[in-house]
Amino acid sequence: MKNVVLIGMPGCGKSTCGVLAAKALCKDFVDTDLVIQQNEKLPLQEVINDKGNDYFAAAEEKAILSLSVKNAVIATGGSVVYSAKAMAHLKQNATVIYLRISLATMLKRIANMQTRGILLRDGETIDAMFAERRSLYENYADRVIDCDDAEIERTVSRIVQNAF
Repeated sequence: MKNVVLIGMPGCGKSTCGVLAAKALCKDFVDTDLVIQQNEKLPLQEVINDKGNDYFAAAEEKAILSLSVKNAVIATGGSVVYSAKAMAHLKQNATVIYLRISLATMLKRIANMQTRGILLRDGETIDAMFAERRSLYENYADRVIDCDDAEIERTVSRIVQNAF
């Protein structure tokens, strides 16, 4: 049974819609941000603050590579696309769905940008991060769902429709 992997910007709905899509598809649900937190015994932002961006990126890659699941919806962290190894692992036996939102929508949905656990490289702006990640998401995606104006139920329905 194939996995469904959700990728996209912070605030696009990967975790929220992912758990509901898993229920609708009768699949397990895995949130890789929670796997990192369980492994590190710290919230994501504390991992970034205390141990640095490189450590966080390595911890994220390790968490992804440790996954051995089938028939699951997997919500990833927004920075997962920085690791080609992690994405190659996720793409095995999976449909990768990019939940696409605009920069304006991301900024509107994310009130806690500084405490959310968003990986920004030293000196990197939100705009630059957005532009770089957008092209990576498009590169790895098997399907793209526009989520700017979509309510949760509509996005879940689109994930279910695009899962196969």
